[in-house]
Amino acid sequence: MKGDMSMKKVEAIIRPEKLEDIKLALEGIGCIGMTVTDVRGRGIQGGIEKQWRGISYKVDLLPKIKICIVTKEEMVQKIIDTIVESAQTGEEGDGKIFVIPIEDVVRIRTKESGRSAL
Repeated sequence: MKGDMSMKKVEAIIRPEKLEDIKLALEGIGCIGMTVTDVRGRGIQGGIEKQWRGISYKVDLLPKIKICIVTKEEMVQKIIDTIVESAQTGEEGDGKIFVIPIEDVVRIRTKESGRSAL
Protein backbone atom coordinates (compact mmCIF):
# COMPACT_ATOMS: atom_id res chain seq x y z
CA MET A 1 0.00 0.00 0.00
CA LYS A 2 3.02 2.26 -0.14
CA GLY A 3 2.55 3.82 3.30
CA ASP A 4 -1.15 4.61 2.90
CA MET A 5 -3.47 4.32 5.87
CA SER A 6 -5.68 1.24 5.86
CA MET A 7 -8.77 0.74 3.76
CA LYS A 8 -11.85 -1.37 4.36
CA LYS A 9 -14.61 -2.90 2.29
CA VAL A 10 -18.09 -2.47 3.73
CA GLU A 11 -20.52 -5.06 2.39
CA ALA A 12 -24.18 -4.65 3.27
CA ILE A 13 -26.90 -7.16 2.48
CA ILE A 14 -30.21 -5.27 2.55
CA ARG A 15 -33.88 -5.42 1.58
CA PRO A 16 -34.30 -4.38 -2.08
CA GLU A 17 -36.90 -1.73 -1.23
CA LYS A 18 -34.35 0.10 0.97
CA LEU A 19 -31.74 0.66 -1.75
CA GLU A 20 -32.83 4.14 -2.84
CA ASP A 21 -33.07 5.40 0.75
CA ILE A 22 -29.60 4.06 1.51
CA LYS A 23 -28.06 5.51 -1.67
CA LEU A 24 -29.44 8.97 -0.88
CA ALA A 25 -28.29 8.79 2.74
CA LEU A 26 -24.79 7.68 1.71
CA GLU A 27 -24.57 10.51 -0.83
CA GLY A 28 -25.49 12.85 2.03
CA ILE A 29 -22.33 11.86 3.92
CA GLY A 30 -20.14 12.09 0.82
CA CYS A 31 -20.04 8.38 0.02
CA ILE A 32 -20.76 8.21 -3.72
CA GLY A 33 -18.87 5.18 -5.08
CA MET A 34 -20.40 1.76 -4.58
CA THR A 35 -21.14 -1.48 -6.38
CA VAL A 36 -24.67 -2.87 -6.15
CA THR A 37 -25.58 -6.48 -6.93
CA ASP A 38 -28.87 -8.37 -6.91
CA VAL A 39 -28.40 -11.44 -4.73
CA ARG A 40 -30.55 -14.04 -3.00
CA GLY A 41 -30.08 -15.36 0.49
CA ARG A 42 -31.50 -16.30 3.82
CA GLY A 43 -30.67 -15.66 7.42
CA ILE A 44 -31.94 -16.85 10.77
CA GLN A 45 -35.55 -16.85 9.61
CA GLY A 46 -34.72 -19.50 6.97
CA GLY A 47 -37.02 -17.95 4.37
CA ILE A 48 -40.76 -17.34 4.28
CA GLU A 49 -43.84 -19.46 3.72
CA LYS A 50 -46.30 -18.46 0.99
CA GLN A 51 -49.56 -19.81 -0.30
CA TRP A 52 -50.79 -20.11 -3.86
CA ARG A 53 -54.17 -21.58 -4.70
CA GLY A 54 -54.41 -23.09 -1.24
CA ILE A 55 -51.03 -24.82 -1.41
CA SER A 56 -48.28 -23.75 1.01
CA TYR A 57 -44.71 -23.57 -0.18
CA LYS A 58 -41.49 -22.25 1.30
CA VAL A 59 -39.31 -19.63 -0.35
CA ASP A 60 -35.97 -20.10 1.37
CA LEU A 61 -33.77 -17.82 -0.75
CA LEU A 62 -35.15 -14.30 -0.68
CA PRO A 63 -34.18 -11.46 -3.04
CA LYS A 64 -31.67 -9.11 -1.44
CA ILE A 65 -29.29 -6.37 -2.56
CA LYS A 66 -25.56 -6.38 -1.80
CA ILE A 67 -23.85 -3.00 -1.58
CA CYS A 68 -20.03 -2.98 -1.65
CA ILE A 69 -18.10 0.13 -0.70
CA VAL A 70 -14.30 0.35 -0.44
CA THR A 71 -13.38 3.28 1.74
CA LYS A 72 -10.83 4.86 4.03
CA GLU A 73 -10.91 3.32 7.49
CA GLU A 74 -11.98 6.57 9.14
CA MET A 75 -15.26 6.56 7.14
CA VAL A 76 -16.31 3.02 8.07
CA GLN A 77 -18.34 3.76 11.21
CA LYS A 78 -20.15 6.67 9.58
CA ILE A 79 -21.07 4.44 6.61
CA ILE A 80 -22.27 1.66 8.92
CA ASP A 81 -24.38 4.07 10.98
CA THR A 82 -25.90 5.57 7.82
CA ILE A 83 -26.80 2.18 6.37
CA VAL A 84 -28.33 0.97 9.65
CA GLU A 85 -30.41 4.16 10.05
CA SER A 86 -31.68 3.91 6.47
CA ALA A 87 -32.23 0.13 6.26
CA GLN A 88 -33.64 -0.77 9.65
CA THR A 89 -37.29 -1.82 9.88
CA GLY A 90 -36.99 -3.77 13.12
CA GLU A 91 -38.16 -6.96 11.43
CA GLU A 92 -36.21 -10.13 10.64
CA GLY A 93 -34.56 -9.87 7.23
CA ASP A 94 -33.24 -6.30 7.59
CA GLY A 95 -29.79 -7.62 6.61
CA LYS A 96 -26.20 -7.63 7.74
CA ILE A 97 -23.09 -5.48 7.32
CA PHE A 98 -19.61 -6.97 6.98
CA VAL A 99 -16.32 -5.05 7.24
CA ILE A 100 -13.36 -6.58 5.46
CA PRO A 101 -9.73 -5.34 5.35
CA ILE A 102 -8.46 -4.30 1.90
CA GLU A 103 -4.81 -4.77 1.15
CA ASP A 104 -4.63 -2.54 -1.92
CA VAL A 105 -6.65 -0.86 -4.67
CA VAL A 106 -5.48 -0.11 -8.20
CA ARG A 107 -7.26 2.30 -10.52
CA ILE A 108 -6.99 0.67 -13.94
CA ARG A 109 -7.09 3.90 -15.98
CA THR A 110 -4.21 5.67 -14.17
CA LYS A 111 -2.45 2.78 -12.37
CA GLU A 112 -2.75 4.75 -9.11
CA SER A 113 -2.76 2.49 -6.06
CA GLY A 114 -3.69 2.70 -2.41
CA ARG A 115 -6.07 5.31 -1.03
CA SER A 116 -5.45 7.67 -3.93
CA ALA A 117 -7.11 5.07 -6.19
CA LEU A 118 -10.37 5.26 -4.25
